[in-house]
Formats: sequence, C-alpha cells, structure tokens
Amino acid sequence: MGTTLAATDFLTDARIRSAKPQRRPYKLRDGAGLYLLITPADARLWRLRYKVHGRESMLALGTYPATSLKAARARRAELRTALETGRDPAAERRAERASGSNTFEAIAREWLAKQPFAPKTLKKAVWTFEDLLFPYIGSRPVSALTAPELLGVLRRLERRGKHETAHRAKQRVGQVVRYAIATGRAERDPSADLRGALRPPELQIARLLRTLGT
Repeated sequence: MGTTLAATDFLTDARIRSAKPQRRPYKLRDGAGLYLLITPADARLWRLRYKVHGRESMLALGTYPATSLKAARARRAELRTALETGRDPAAERRAERASGSNTFEAIAREWLAKQPFAPKTLKKAVWTFEDLLFPYIGSRPVSALTAPELLGVLRRLERRGKHETAHRAKQRVGQVVRYAIATGRAERDPSADLRGALRPPELQIARLLRTLGT
C-alpha cells in the first residue's frame, strides 16, 4: 500500500494567525498531506490528502482554531496508523454517514445530553471528550472500537504523566459504550478489557504504600 505521507511539519500557530484571506482560496501546507485551506471569507479549513491503493482521498478535519494545529496533527497520525492496518478512513466515514452515524462522538454527545451533571462536572466531561478522546476515536463506529485502540489513546496521557486523567477518560469511554450497548448500537465494552493495563493513579499508589507500611 503506497501513501504520500511524510513526517515533516511546517506550520506554526503564529504563521496561521498571520495568514490573510486572498481573492482565491489558498493552502498552508504542514506536510504529510495535511494543509489548512484559507477561503476568501477567511474560513480556515483543515484538509488531509492521502493515497491508498494508488487512489487519492481527502478528509476534512475541522476548522481552525476550533481544531488546533496540535489536534489536526494528531488526526493525521491517526490516519497513518489506520493506513498501516489496511483501513481507509475516508471510506469508513462515508459508510458511517450512510449507516446513521453511530460514531463514538455522536453517541457520547447523546449520552452527555441525558446526564444530570452539575455545570462544573459537565464542563470537565465535555473537556475530556472534546480534547482527549474525540480527536482520536470520535469518528470511529462505537461498535468497532477495540481495547488496543483505546489503550493507545490512554497511553498518550500516561506518557504525559496524566495517570488519573487516563483513568477518568477510560471511565467516560466505558459509560458511553455501555449506553450504546443498552440502546442496541454495540455489543461489548472494550474498556472492560483494560483492567490492569493502566498505571494506578498516584493517590491509589500512595494509599497502597501506606497500607504496606512503606
């Protein structure tokens, strides 16, 4: 499988902010197929071009600054991983739309709307989904999520030392998938297979050490 993806980044937030609209749409390229399309109306649209089986495809990845440069690059990395495993995200997205869009993001937002959360709790839950989960698994059909795929997302947080955040994110995924199971859109919860795969939160480790008398 040939792709045109490389690993060079060219854009910076400063360069994007300083870019001005012109009479015709133009592109600011970041490399590896990722670019920002700037329209005459100053819309800033993330696009990702790639080839799979010799055929060129394109994905829309959101708008800037709602989708940050960092988030767009994360989606590009997700695409590269998908291509390596034989998936075609553009074809998957078309299939999702045709089947009623039972994506993780769609079902998570549906689940959120039904929760009697206090404003502070709701704000934190929305942040967990929109910043930590949707950029990586938001477009995936909830019934197709796998434990290794989810672990890869959570390990990103662990590598940053965010162990408690990783556990909270895992908990939110489980709540959404169990809701999908209850409403007939998934059959099992992959987060349940991650028991013991994540490092315990620091508070839990401290309690264990006290219990052991260390």
